[in-house]
Amino acid sequence: MGQRYGQEHAPDHAPDHAPDHAPGHTPGHPPPVAYDVIVIGAGSTGENVADRARAAGLSAAVVESDLIGGDCSYWACMPSKALLRPAIARAEARAVPGLSGTVQGPLDAGAVLGHRDRVTSHWKDDGQVGWLDSVGVRIYRGHGRITGPKRVAVTSPEGDHHVLTARHAVAVCTGSRAVVPDLPGVKGAKVWTSHEATSAHQAPRRLAVVGGGVVGTEMATAWQALGSQVTLLVRGPGLLPRMEPFAGELVAEALREAGADVRTETSVTAVSRASDTVTLTLENGDMVEADEVLFATGRAPRTDDIGLDTVGLTPGTWLSVDDSCRVEGSTWLYGVGDVNHRALLTHQGKYQARIAGAAIVARAQGVPILESDAWGAHAATADHAAVPQVVFTHPEVAAVGPTHAEAVAAGHRVRAVDYDLGSVAGASLYGRGYRGQARMLVDLDREVLLGATFVGPGVGELLHAATIAVSGEVPIDRLWHAVPAFPTISEVWLRLLEAYRG
Repeated sequence: MGQRYGQEHAPDHAPDHAPDHAPGHTPGHPPPVAYDVIVIGAGSTGENVADRARAAGLSAAVVESDLIGGDCSYWACMPSKALLRPAIARAEARAVPGLSGTVQGPLDAGAVLGHRDRVTSHWKDDGQVGWLDSVGVRIYRGHGRITGPKRVAVTSPEGDHHVLTARHAVAVCTGSRAVVPDLPGVKGAKVWTSHEATSAHQAPRRLAVVGGGVVGTEMATAWQALGSQVTLLVRGPGLLPRMEPFAGELVAEALREAGADVRTETSVTAVSRASDTVTLTLENGDMVEADEVLFATGRAPRTDDIGLDTVGLTPGTWLSVDDSCRVEGSTWLYGVGDVNHRALLTHQGKYQARIAGAAIVARAQGVPILESDAWGAHAATADHAAVPQVVFTHPEVAAVGPTHAEAVAAGHRVRAVDYDLGSVAGASLYGRGYRGQARMLVDLDREVLLGATFVGPGVGELLHAATIAVSGEVPIDRLWHAVPAFPTISEVWLRLLEAYRG
């Protein structure tokens, strides 16, 4: 479920299964309103949980303190990719004979930012509200807090109070927030997080980016292309530390060629702002000056003020869940999406929502939960074995499953097979000087694909084939008969299998 456009805002109405008022409420307080399922957090994950409940005939309500649609729609996936697409398209066009000479000038930053604004619906959620209303999900605007088993209190921005009770389940889908390290001076320096980096209305002349993960590398790519002089400061030895080392090396090389200053093994010890200049003090004593500084240094769960303490859990912590996303030790509380720390990715959150929604419905209907059923409908097994991710830098990075180091640490007997993507015929047609690399990890005991990583222009579209092979545990012998079309970059599959077979 992505952003929805062109839908008129419609007033909230009761769901098809109208809620009932629970008897015996405290005088002077609003009576509790009962729903089958209550969802705290109406981002893409929460929307999907509510949608699954309604599709099965259960009543559902969502509680949201910000925009319906959440970070993905307004401050993460959608705006960041809107900023990145022109940068990547220009870089790729410059490698195409007959076209390269026409795209040498700067990007039209105003047009790019205007497109970003349209993609985010100008930070208005009327379309998302209209969709939830159309499927009969009741929206409560305000801060939701668990006050006991199956009970949620909502305080609206106007100070109104609502008490909701759940017949079957409460799903916490509040996501995660950016973590800014507690450095000297950082609180007064007006630093950026991913929110500001994806919603800024002009390119700063100088932008310092602290952190070399996905957010750091993507935003460095986007704003360097939009005219900022980017300095990327990374504490570790390379970029994208949770991926194969060659991925970070190729992305760092491209950023440097684009004009960014990439510094690894560099720690920031203090931050200060004087007027329009931010100064970062580095561990070696050097100083870096910038107009803005983005901290892309990790995430924390948004669970600090949602009443976890009232049900025996610790506020501010990740929720430990089983494969149906039900909180361990509970019969009614679910933690879906980022809050369970299984895979902090929008598509995985929506996948978990489908699993959790099916499990909630099954339990509500008294159907046994069978993790081994034909669809595996009640177990989020992909969170363990087949999590796909694309980093939309130039070059792109696409990966599924563990890295080689992670597979070895987990006790697998694996073989890594590498191939130069630039030597595939389709790559030479894609553009001059195509640089990239592919790796597949083979589980030698089971003779199946355990993971795959691709780095290069356009490789995001190679990923789903690898995801199918990993999640389906397709035998290597059968993959040999999956013939790639010529001349496409996907012919790399044949080259990898040839290398494996020797």
